Amino acid sequence: MITDSSQDGAPGGLPAVARSVYRVPEPSTVEAEFTGVDGMLVQRRWVEAAVAVRFEQLAPVAAFPVVPGRRWAPGWWWSATTGRHVMHGSQAMCTQLMVLDRDPHVVGLSARPVRLIWRDPGSGRVLTWVPQLFARYADGGALFADCPAATAPAGDRAERAAAVLEAACAAVGFTYGRLAPPEKVVAANVRWLAGYRHPRHRDAGGLEQAVLEAFAAERPLMAGAAAAGEVLTALPALYHALWSGRLAADLTRPLGEHTLVTPGPAEGDGKRQEQQES
Repeated sequence: MITDSSQDGAPGGLPAVARSVYRVPEPSTVEAEFTGVDGMLVQRRWVEAAVAVRFEQLAPVAAFPVVPGRRWAPGWWWSATTGRHVMHGSQAMCTQLMVLDRDPHVVGLSARPVRLIWRDPGSGRVLTWVPQLFARYADGGALFADCPAATAPAGDRAERAAAVLEAACAAVGFTYGRLAPPEKVVAANVRWLAGYRHPRHRDAGGLEQAVLEAFAAERPLMAGAAAAGEVLTALPALYHALWSGRLAADLTRPLGEHTLVTPGPAEGDGKRQEQQES
């Protein structure tokens, strides 16, 4: 009997899960099922698929359910990293997509690209799990993740699957995690900046260089915008620079006119510029 252990409807959880409570199968016995380029399902040994398959380029292997009465339905996130849309199935997942999209080390994103299949060592049952997110990093590493809506302990199914996925991912140099929701203020600030993530805002009004020069030294957000030119014209370029990492600010506090803005790390500029020019 195949028991679907996907996360749909499962309680949320913490990033850390039990590592030794559950017996896990050998990673070499875990199977990966994903959608091939022809739209047909393909099944391969996990350790082989992890090396050969570009999961960041795959369509979801399973649809996101539409639950009657739920306020949040499946949707799409336009990724500044990839220049493509990534599907999401919940507000919590959309938020994590947003955070990963801003990470300068992330170069690829996809949703539900693979179903992992294994035989439980204890019961002998065949179990499956579809992690919600996949992120590829510039150094070749990768993250599979689930996105609980709260920090309450995970349910038994989720913890069992997490133990298996942690071991399977570690065997191929990947990481698996249940991502804790970001702090509300941080999420609100990043969501605001995400509204300016599109490349069209990079040099809004032709003020990109003026904005960067205005914040060559630390100064309040609105004062720097005024120094760069007409404020309403300069703000989109300023917010895009904060999104991309060319400028930096403390996002643990509400973003406002008195927020201190400083030059950002060079790596943020390099990654975003490369993506936008490709």
